[in-house]
Amino acid sequence: MKKIERRTLVCLALALCLAAGMCVFIGKYLLYGGSWASSAFNRHLYNTDGQLASGTVLDRDGDVLSTVTEDGKRTYYDNVDVRKATLHAVGDLQGNIGTGALNAFADQLTGYSLLNGAFGADAGSDLYLTIDARYNYEAYQALGGHAGTVAVYNYKTGEILCMVSAPSYDPLNVPADIETNDRYKGAYINRFLSSTFTPGSIYKTVTLMAALEEIPDLAQRTWTCEGSVQIGDETIICSGTHGQQDIGDAFANSCNVAFAQIAAELGADTMQKYTEQAGLTDSYSVNGLPTAAGTFQWDGITDGQLGWAGVGQGQDQVNPCAMMVYMGAIASGGKAAEPYLIEKSVSALGLPSLPHFTRKTGRLIASDTAATMADMMAENVQKTYGASRFPNMDICAKSGTAEVGEGKTPHAWFTGFLRGEDTPYAFIVLVENGGGGSAVAGTVASRVLNVIVNGY
Repeated sequence: MKKIERRTLVCLALALCLAAGMCVFIGKYLLYGGSWASSAFNRHLYNTDGQLASGTVLDRDGDVLSTVTEDGKRTYYDNVDVRKATLHAVGDLQGNIGTGALNAFADQLTGYSLLNGAFGADAGSDLYLTIDARYNYEAYQALGGHAGTVAVYNYKTGEILCMVSAPSYDPLNVPADIETNDRYKGAYINRFLSSTFTPGSIYKTVTLMAALEEIPDLAQRTWTCEGSVQIGDETIICSGTHGQQDIGDAFANSCNVAFAQIAAELGADTMQKYTEQAGLTDSYSVNGLPTAAGTFQWDGITDGQLGWAGVGQGQDQVNPCAMMVYMGAIASGGKAAEPYLIEKSVSALGLPSLPHFTRKTGRLIASDTAATMADMMAENVQKTYGASRFPNMDICAKSGTAEVGEGKTPHAWFTGFLRGEDTPYAFIVLVENGGGGSAVAGTVASRVLNVIVNGY
């Protein structure tokens, strides 16, 4: 009897292990089945050159960005500059660009489903991205050969209309020296999604948010800028000598002296709180593609180092996508739509995918603070950047010039948003080692936004 009981217990344990294993397998199948089926090891879906031989990638207007020819070879748009401008959204033939649709969304291109797997993948699916090829082209041209990124998204719906990363290259004619030539350094990286950079003065939007909520008499305060200020052991250098100024003028002047003093007064704990609240240390998911999380050093920071951090220097590192979403939150009164890249897919039978469900971020900024900041950012354009550069736009913006090392040209930033029912767009421009923020990155933003809003 005891032997039977032991055998029963053993059988029961084996059955439980089998059931647990089945549960794990089913769970992983539901999560990763598409990736398994669309793996390059599946020779049914890839040609002899290792290229995905199924599916077509299109932009939001239906322009074909990449498709498969009759002989099973993958090809791209017929304009070389469009190919370069859309490379990090579409992907390359070798699978080096992880954020490209040919790699990241291969399961949707093959028409994979839980019930049928990749059956019928020879025909594949049409995958429509939210980007517009023309906007990407204009952004890539505007960068003028500089490394950097340009992105624009609808902060109400989450659609990414423009996403450019440079340096780039022609996927149909990969440079032979791409691995050794500094011109192509970081060409495989999507700078918008996967990188972080010193933000410079665009980070002052966070310091301003904290000041508006934590300093009761902020509107009555003034700061005197004589070109520099000593905070602890650090000498904070400003870009000019601004004299006496209130908070609005200090923001428009992008005064390091004023904002370094504000950050030191607020303290590291408060600056950390508002940096995290703004979402700058978060990682967003763009159709399953994780963005890089920003990093900031607050522990053990001195007052002088805190002054530099408050003006976006020191150890500050931000992700362009996260900063753009923060701009969208200011524009929408506290919360913004989370960005996405896939508009829809259409199967070989003509069946469309389910419509995208817009998801909102948590509250990144209080609504009254957002309204005040939006007005101050609009004044920046009027006082400093030049409203005539942005015709027919109610634009709110902040420029940034980020020092990145002795002897190196600073990074140029320009970020902000448009107000108005018909123009719910937030944007981010980074020109690496480009120089002045408004002069360089602002010009790039002007060109791209003019095409989107005015058609030229």
